[in-house]
Amino acid sequence: MAGPLLNIVLHEPEIPNNTGNIGRTCVATGCALHLIEPLGFDTSEKACRRAGLDYWPRLAPSRHASLDAYLQSQRPGRVWLLSTHATASVHEADLRPGDHLIFGKETRGLPGEVLERFPGRVLSMPMLPTERSLNLATAVCAAVYLGIDQMLRRGELRLDSSGRLVGVGVGVGAGIGPGAGGAGAPGAVG
Repeated sequence: MAGPLLNIVLHEPEIPNNTGNIGRTCVATGCALHLIEPLGFDTSEKACRRAGLDYWPRLAPSRHASLDAYLQSQRPGRVWLLSTHATASVHEADLRPGDHLIFGKETRGLPGEVLERFPGRVLSMPMLPTERSLNLATAVCAAVYLGIDQMLRRGELRLDSSGRLVGVGVGVGAGIGPGAGGAGAPGAVG
Protein backbone atom coordinates (compact mmCIF):
# COMPACT_ATOMS: atom_id res chain seq x y z
CA MET A 1 0.00 0.00 0.00
CA ALA A 2 1.53 3.31 -1.06
CA GLY A 3 0.99 6.38 1.09
CA PRO A 4 -0.34 6.64 4.61
CA LEU A 5 -2.66 4.06 6.11
CA LEU A 6 -5.04 6.85 7.18
CA ASN A 7 -4.82 10.64 7.27
CA ILE A 8 -5.49 11.97 10.75
CA VAL A 9 -6.58 15.61 10.69
CA LEU A 10 -6.67 17.70 13.89
CA HIS A 11 -8.73 20.86 13.47
CA GLU A 12 -7.24 23.55 15.73
CA PRO A 13 -5.83 21.25 18.43
CA GLU A 14 -5.26 22.92 21.78
CA ILE A 15 -3.47 20.47 24.07
CA PRO A 16 0.13 19.54 23.21
CA ASN A 17 0.10 16.23 25.08
CA ASN A 18 -2.91 15.02 23.09
CA THR A 19 -1.24 15.94 19.80
CA GLY A 20 1.99 14.28 20.94
CA ASN A 21 0.15 11.05 21.78
CA ILE A 22 -1.72 11.18 18.47
CA GLY A 23 1.60 11.70 16.69
CA ARG A 24 3.01 8.56 18.32
CA THR A 25 -0.07 6.60 17.24
CA CYS A 26 0.43 7.88 13.68
CA VAL A 27 4.11 6.87 13.62
CA ALA A 28 3.31 3.43 15.06
CA THR A 29 0.59 2.74 12.50
CA GLY A 30 1.80 4.45 9.34
CA CYS A 31 -0.79 7.23 9.43
CA ALA A 32 -0.15 10.81 8.30
CA LEU A 33 -0.89 13.70 10.67
CA HIS A 34 -2.34 17.00 9.45
CA LEU A 35 -2.62 19.98 11.80
CA ILE A 36 -5.13 22.73 10.98
CA GLU A 37 -4.15 26.12 12.44
CA PRO A 38 -4.36 27.88 14.75
CA LEU A 39 -2.60 25.51 17.14
CA GLY A 40 -2.73 25.97 20.90
CA PHE A 41 0.99 25.20 21.36
CA ASP A 42 4.48 25.70 19.97
CA THR A 43 5.71 23.39 17.22
CA SER A 44 9.32 24.51 16.99
CA GLU A 45 12.26 22.10 16.86
CA LYS A 46 13.35 23.39 20.27
CA ALA A 47 9.93 22.58 21.75
CA CYS A 48 10.20 19.08 20.29
CA ARG A 49 13.56 18.46 21.93
CA ARG A 50 12.33 19.87 25.25
CA ALA A 51 9.27 17.59 25.17
CA GLY A 52 11.38 14.53 24.33
CA LEU A 53 9.45 13.75 21.16
CA ASP A 54 12.23 11.84 19.41
CA TYR A 55 9.76 10.32 16.93
CA TRP A 56 8.39 13.70 15.75
CA PRO A 57 10.82 14.17 12.83
CA ARG A 58 9.81 10.73 11.49
CA LEU A 59 6.17 11.82 11.67
CA ALA A 60 6.73 14.97 9.60
CA PRO A 61 3.25 16.42 10.25
CA SER A 62 1.70 18.71 7.67
CA ARG A 63 0.46 22.10 8.82
CA HIS A 64 -2.36 23.90 7.06
CA ALA A 65 -3.48 27.52 7.57
CA SER A 66 -7.17 26.56 7.53
CA LEU A 67 -9.54 23.71 6.78
CA ASP A 68 -10.04 25.10 3.27
CA ALA A 69 -6.25 25.20 2.72
CA TYR A 70 -6.07 21.57 3.86
CA LEU A 71 -8.92 20.52 1.54
CA GLN A 72 -7.35 22.34 -1.42
CA SER A 73 -3.85 20.94 -0.89
CA GLN A 74 -4.82 17.37 -0.04
CA ARG A 75 -7.95 16.92 -2.17
CA PRO A 76 -9.12 14.11 0.11
CA GLY A 77 -11.21 11.48 -1.62
CA ARG A 78 -12.97 10.06 1.42
CA VAL A 79 -13.50 12.22 4.48
CA TRP A 80 -14.97 11.21 7.83
CA LEU A 81 -15.63 13.71 10.64
CA LEU A 82 -15.76 12.53 14.23
CA SER A 83 -18.10 14.40 16.54
CA THR A 84 -20.25 13.81 19.60
CA HIS A 85 -23.06 15.44 17.58
CA ALA A 86 -23.23 12.59 15.05
CA THR A 87 -26.12 10.18 14.77
CA ALA A 88 -24.05 7.43 13.08
CA SER A 89 -21.39 5.38 14.86
CA VAL A 90 -17.83 5.05 13.62
CA HIS A 91 -18.56 1.31 13.57
CA GLU A 92 -20.99 1.93 10.70
CA ALA A 93 -18.24 3.45 8.53
CA ASP A 94 -16.32 1.46 5.95
CA LEU A 95 -12.81 2.82 6.67
CA ARG A 96 -10.43 2.37 3.74
CA PRO A 97 -6.69 2.95 3.24
CA GLY A 98 -5.98 6.63 2.67
CA ASP A 99 -9.24 7.90 4.22
CA HIS A 100 -9.12 11.24 6.02
CA LEU A 101 -10.46 11.31 9.60
CA ILE A 102 -11.08 14.85 10.89
CA PHE A 103 -11.24 15.53 14.63
CA GLY A 104 -12.11 18.82 16.35
CA LYS A 105 -10.45 20.77 19.13
CA GLU A 106 -10.55 19.40 22.64
CA THR A 107 -12.80 22.05 24.18
CA ARG A 108 -15.45 22.43 21.48
CA GLY A 109 -15.05 19.73 18.83
CA LEU A 110 -15.70 20.57 15.20
CA PRO A 111 -17.71 23.72 14.43
CA GLY A 112 -21.28 23.25 13.18
CA GLU A 113 -20.46 24.86 9.82
CA VAL A 114 -17.74 22.25 9.25
CA LEU A 115 -20.07 19.37 10.13
CA GLU A 116 -22.71 20.77 7.76
CA ARG A 117 -20.24 20.72 4.85
CA PHE A 118 -20.02 16.91 4.99
CA PRO A 119 -23.55 15.51 5.44
CA GLY A 120 -23.59 11.76 5.88
CA ARG A 121 -19.88 11.69 6.80
CA VAL A 122 -20.15 12.59 10.51
CA LEU A 123 -19.51 9.76 12.97
CA SER A 124 -19.35 9.36 16.73
CA MET A 125 -17.56 7.01 19.10
CA PRO A 126 -20.12 4.88 20.99
CA MET A 127 -20.48 6.01 24.61
CA LEU A 128 -23.01 5.82 27.40
CA PRO A 129 -25.74 8.46 27.01
CA THR A 130 -24.66 10.13 30.25
CA GLU A 131 -21.11 10.84 29.03
CA ARG A 132 -20.03 13.96 27.16
CA SER A 133 -16.94 12.92 25.21
CA LEU A 134 -13.69 10.96 25.06
CA ASN A 135 -10.17 12.35 25.28
CA LEU A 136 -9.06 13.37 21.78
CA ALA A 137 -5.99 11.10 21.76
CA THR A 138 -8.13 8.18 22.92
CA ALA A 139 -10.74 8.80 20.21
CA VAL A 140 -8.10 9.03 17.48
CA CYS A 141 -6.38 5.84 18.62
CA ALA A 142 -9.69 3.95 18.79
CA ALA A 143 -10.68 5.10 15.27
CA VAL A 144 -7.27 4.22 13.81
CA TYR A 145 -7.34 0.71 15.26
CA LEU A 146 -10.94 0.22 14.14
CA GLY A 147 -9.74 1.07 10.63
CA ILE A 148 -6.81 -1.33 10.97
CA ASP A 149 -9.17 -4.10 12.10
CA GLN A 150 -11.44 -3.51 9.08
CA MET A 151 -8.46 -3.49 6.70
CA LEU A 152 -7.02 -6.68 8.20
CA ARG A 153 -10.38 -8.43 7.86
CA ARG A 154 -10.64 -7.39 4.19
CA GLY A 155 -7.05 -8.48 3.50
CA GLU A 156 -5.86 -4.94 2.69
CA LEU A 157 -3.29 -5.26 5.50
CA ARG A 158 -1.53 -8.18 7.07
CA LEU A 159 0.52 -8.91 10.15
CA ASP A 160 3.94 -10.54 10.14
CA SER A 161 4.89 -13.44 12.41
CA SER A 162 5.58 -10.96 15.23
CA GLY A 163 2.14 -9.37 14.98
CA ARG A 164 3.49 -6.22 13.28
CA LEU A 165 1.76 -4.44 10.41
CA VAL A 166 3.30 -5.01 6.99
CA GLY A 167 2.52 -3.45 3.66
CA VAL A 168 1.88 0.07 4.96
CA GLY A 169 3.53 3.20 3.59
CA VAL A 170 7.17 3.37 2.64
CA GLY A 171 10.51 3.93 4.23
CA VAL A 172 10.32 4.53 7.96
CA GLY A 173 11.16 1.89 10.53
CA ALA A 174 10.13 -1.65 9.64
CA GLY A 175 8.51 -0.71 6.34
CA ILE A 176 5.85 1.45 7.91
CA GLY A 177 5.81 5.16 7.28
CA PRO A 178 3.46 8.08 7.57
CA GLY A 179 3.75 9.18 3.95
CA ALA A 180 4.84 12.57 2.72
CA GLY A 181 5.00 15.46 5.13
CA GLY A 182 3.15 17.86 2.88
CA ALA A 183 2.50 21.56 3.23
CA GLY A 184 4.14 22.37 6.56
CA ALA A 185 7.59 22.06 7.98
CA PRO A 186 8.14 19.29 10.53
CA GLY A 187 7.59 20.59 14.00
CA ALA A 188 7.17 19.48 17.55
CA VAL A 189 4.69 19.75 20.30
CA GLY A 190 5.96 21.50 23.41
